[in-house]
Amino acid sequence: MEFKLIIKKIHNTLTPEEESVFDLWYNQSAANRAYFAKVQNNYQTDIKDINLDDAWKAIDKNISPEKNKNQFYKYAAAASIVLLLGTGIFYFTKPKEQIIEVAEKPKDIAPGGNRGILTLSNGKQIVLSDISAKDTIAHEGEKEEVTIKMDANGVITYTINPDADVSKADANSFNTLSTPTGGQYNIVLADGTKVYLNTVSSIKYPTRFNGKERIVELEGEAYFEVAKNKDKPFIVKSDTQSIEVLGTHFNVHAYHNEPSVKTTLLEGSVAVTSKNQKAILKPGEQSNVSANISRITIRKVDTEAAIAWKNGRFKFDDADLKAVMKQLERWYGIKVEYRGDVSDVRFNGGTFMNKNLSEVLKVLELSNIKFKVEGKTIIVYP
Repeated sequence: MEFKLIIKKIHNTLTPEEESVFDLWYNQSAANRAYFAKVQNNYQTDIKDINLDDAWKAIDKNISPEKNKNQFYKYAAAASIVLLLGTGIFYFTKPKEQIIEVAEKPKDIAPGGNRGILTLSNGKQIVLSDISAKDTIAHEGEKEEVTIKMDANGVITYTINPDADVSKADANSFNTLSTPTGGQYNIVLADGTKVYLNTVSSIKYPTRFNGKERIVELEGEAYFEVAKNKDKPFIVKSDTQSIEVLGTHFNVHAYHNEPSVKTTLLEGSVAVTSKNQKAILKPGEQSNVSANISRITIRKVDTEAAIAWKNGRFKFDDADLKAVMKQLERWYGIKVEYRGDVSDVRFNGGTFMNKNLSEVLKVLELSNIKFKVEGKTIIVYP
C-alpha cells in the first residue's frame, strides 16, 4: 500500500479508482486497519505543530534576493509548505498578526455506485471501472479454459470454453471479487449462479466448479440466485456459518464488524449450519447466528427490507438507529459519532440509494433525530 494513498485518504482526496484500491487493502486485515489509524493519528498530531515562521526559515536560504525583497512572497511560500503537508486549508498570510483563513464550502456527499476489484488466481488485481462493457477481462487456466468477460450491463461473466478438458482442471484456481466503500458489483459464476455483491464485501470462488460441491466464501453481504443442480450442492461459507442449497434465492449479511450473521430466504429452502447445529429455513424466514448465542434463531421478516439494497433502496423495518447508520457509513464513506443515548430510536420507511447524503438525512430527521455534518463525519444527536 503506497503511503501517499493513505495521506490522500486522510484528506478525502482519493479518486474513485484509488478509493477502490485503498478499501481493498483496508478491509483485508485488522493489522491494516490498525496501521491506518496509527498513521492518521500521528499525521494529524504532527500537522498541529506546524508554524509559518519555522516553515519560512526552512526555505529562506533557497529564495533569490529579488524574491526575498517581496514580503508577500515570503509568507506565501511558507504557507505553501503547510498546504503541501496536507492541512486541507489555504492560508493567505499578510503581516504576522493577521491570518485570513479561507476554507472550501462543504460539499454534499454523493452516493456510491458500480465499483469493484477483481483479483485473479495469479494475484493480479483489475479495477473494473477501467474495463469497458463487452470487453474480455482475462483468461484463466493453463490452456485458457475459462474466459472472463464484462457483458453489456457491466456484469462479470465466466464462460467455460467448449474444448476445455474438465478432468485436468486446476482445482486451486480461485478469483475474488471485492467492493470498496460505496461500491456494489454483480457477477455470474461459471455454473450460472448470479451474485449481487453489496458494498465493502468480497466473494472468493473457483473459476469453475469441478468437485462434488460448489463452494464459495463470503465476507460482507451478497444476494444469491443459485443455479439448480441437484447433484452438486452450492455452499456459502462465512465467518461463523455455512449455508447449503441446491438452487434457490437468498441473502447473506455477514459483516465482520457486526454482531451476527443473518440469512434471509426468498424462495426454495436452505440449510444453515453453525456450531454443530443445523436449521432449515422457509421462504420469508431469517436465521441469526451470533458468537454470543449458542443456537440458531429463526424469525419471520420483511424480505423486501432485507434485499432493498439490491434494488437500489434503503428500506428500514423497525431498524435501530446504529444499524441504519452503519449502512450509510458503508455506502457514503462517512464516519458517525454519537452524542447521547440513541438506543431506543427505531426507523420504518426508506428512500433511494442514489440520493445525496443530505437528502437521506432529511428523511431520518423525521424521527426527531438531529444530524450535524462536519466534512465526512456525521454527528448524531437524540
